[in-house]
Amino acid sequence: MGILDLFLQTSSSVSLLGALLVVLLVYLVSSSSFSSQEHRKEPPGPRPLPLLGNLLQLDLKRTYHSLLMLSKKYGSVFTIYLGRKKVVVLAGYKTVKEALVNCAEEFGDRDPMLIMQETSGGHGVIWSNGDAWKEMRRFTLTNLRDYGMGKKACEEKIIEECQYLTEVFNKFKGEAFDTTQPLSCAVSNIICSMVYGNRFEYDDPEFTSLVYRSNKQFQLLASASVQLYNLFPWIGKFFSNPKAVKKMIEDNKEQNLKLFRRLKETLSPQMCRGFVDAFLVQKEHMEKSENSNSHYHDKNLMLTVLNLFAAGTDTTATTLRWALLLMTKYPQIQDQVQEELRRVIGSRQVQVEDRKNLPFTDAVIHETQRLANIAPLSLPHKTSQDVTFQGHFIEKGTTVYPLLTSVLYDEHEWEKPHSFYPAHFLNKEGKFVKRDAFMPFSAGRRVCLGESLARMELFIFFVTFLQHFRFSCPPGVSEDDLDLTPCVGLSLTPPAHKICAIPCM
Repeated sequence: MGILDLFLQTSSSVSLLGALLVVLLVYLVSSSSFSSQEHRKEPPGPRPLPLLGNLLQLDLKRTYHSLLMLSKKYGSVFTIYLGRKKVVVLAGYKTVKEALVNCAEEFGDRDPMLIMQETSGGHGVIWSNGDAWKEMRRFTLTNLRDYGMGKKACEEKIIEECQYLTEVFNKFKGEAFDTTQPLSCAVSNIICSMVYGNRFEYDDPEFTSLVYRSNKQFQLLASASVQLYNLFPWIGKFFSNPKAVKKMIEDNKEQNLKLFRRLKETLSPQMCRGFVDAFLVQKEHMEKSENSNSHYHDKNLMLTVLNLFAAGTDTTATTLRWALLLMTKYPQIQDQVQEELRRVIGSRQVQVEDRKNLPFTDAVIHETQRLANIAPLSLPHKTSQDVTFQGHFIEKGTTVYPLLTSVLYDEHEWEKPHSFYPAHFLNKEGKFVKRDAFMPFSAGRRVCLGESLARMELFIFFVTFLQHFRFSCPPGVSEDDLDLTPCVGLSLTPPAHKICAIPCM
């Protein structure tokens, strides 16, 4: 054996020994931390491995399902480690409600994933915290209400969009088609009318590219490679998805800058057309008052608009896709909905006030939201202070996952949690009943700010569809063939499918 070979072998052995010593040191530190966890009565959980934590025990394609299984062993409050990152998981209706509602202040901060922190810089209304978040949420809610959210004006916009969408469905003449693009465009136009002050044509390339990128971004954010990037940024260069997400966000920013410039050129402070106009007017007012602590700046405008566009499109459009797929899968339930619609409102235009007279239809919409479970993990929260919760100590700054899937599928709250069962929302007399464990919009300080808009959209769109069309399987496909296994992204979307919309006579 030559001296060089011996040196290389010795050098390699020393490197390996050094690596093992580092791993051992990390293990001892983590073991010490784990012992401290038990001593302070922190939430229990599976023992983490050095560096990796509990990643090997999770299916990163269905993290929510893995956490649900772990909750059955470790209880409704437990700890896992995503790499070195400690996460407390909350499971079950009573626990999630106690944390998000009864302890809203302690569990009310947001913990942005790394990729969103890098692209948002802590601005906007979804990933921000502190005074900036409070001010942007207050301003956004106030102005969305001013531009129709939850009011008659918004109802009229939704009804108008239903007419455009009905024309699109009719063009397929009963042949099978994919509902993804038309539903996304229609729902997005509602938020666009409030944000920009106008709607877009469904074939407008500027508009369709915004919609496409927002939808694709939702899919990629929950991919295993992006999740690993959030935990181990140095591996990002080996994966394309993190780069793709950043590119999509930058492209959407560039496109919005063009829209902002056009709006600014025609801005009239006395006649604001939408949220962007109102923000620009407020920004100008703050600049004149020389308020150096103002949150009204270009970055907050951009990120808030991107937040509204993405959240205002994906969740509602995805829920409507699930609704039409479920009507196709369960034609007998579709029969009951259409019978109720014919009996109560006939062929006239549905209005929000009709909801109280359509208990079965309302129950079907709610059950769709429950079963679709489109936000199974919610978005990550963070404790704003040390808190003792259900006998467990959780320190300030700890990431918290409210496991919404465990609420919507809670076996103690729902008679048939894994079945499509509209009777969950009906009493013995067939009247609609609210259920406390119905929590698709989350709860507490971070409850979805567009909940009232989404509820209105779901009702008017769904009823209009069922008034005008009979939804059925493509030729050669039976109801039993329709797959309900969701595709996992930041939200759970239906698997790729086509359905037929047969015009009602």
